[in-house]
Amino acid sequence: MVRILQVARLAQGGKWRVEAMRALSEPCLYWFTRGQGRITVGGITRGYGPHNAVFVPAGMMHAMELGPQTQGTAIFLGRNTDLTLPHTAQHLRIRDAAPQSEFSNILESVQREMDSTAPGADRAARHHLGLLGVWLERQIAQAPADSVKPSAARRLVGRYSALLERDFKSGNSISDYAQHLGVTPTHLTRACKSACGRSALDLLQDRRLYEARRLLSDSTLSVKDISLQLGFKTPSYFTRAFHARTGATPSGFRRKA
Repeated sequence: MVRILQVARLAQGGKWRVEAMRALSEPCLYWFTRGQGRITVGGITRGYGPHNAVFVPAGMMHAMELGPQTQGTAIFLGRNTDLTLPHTAQHLRIRDAAPQSEFSNILESVQREMDSTAPGADRAARHHLGLLGVWLERQIAQAPADSVKPSAARRLVGRYSALLERDFKSGNSISDYAQHLGVTPTHLTRACKSACGRSALDLLQDRRLYEARRLLSDSTLSVKDISLQLGFKTPSYFTRAFHARTGATPSGFRRKA
């Protein structure tokens, strides 16, 4: 099921819902129209501004800063979408007015059909979404040659990000991840800091504790069960790690949530 939301609404319930590392089970497209900040996708951090389109494939870790001036649209394309979409993350800076206007017109058409009760509205919405996929394909083909190129460090961090998303509940240490990737923990952390300004351990803890906050907010699992599910050695270690990042205990966070 396709959903279209204003970017600011994504932080309802707490900025951690967008600022902490997380992955979605469906592809999504962010279209920023005002404000600026940074967005991290697959372990790579870049700045965003007006008329930036960021496509994130399903299952890819990402997080973004949302400033007070940030405006835009988030399009969630559904778990079982049959749209033709990019296989990799994309960050497009749309400088020309014509494609900016084209994107806005397509999005308005999708929303209009989604809100309509007219015969064939669902089919019309899907066709307009297909045009959105074509728009993406054309903008990727026309992307300037100065786009970020995948250095060895970025490739390594991309592999780490994918591995982390798969195994973050396992309790694996940074040494375990580094060994799997064939590098030293020091080299992995150096690459992470180069690609996104954060250490390998910080990315791991951010992902685990996003999931912890989500479970505390949206489930009735006990603190003990959540700590075990996320691979923490003991509930007390989980509580200390959670407090260090959020300033609250798991139980205190749940009460406020």
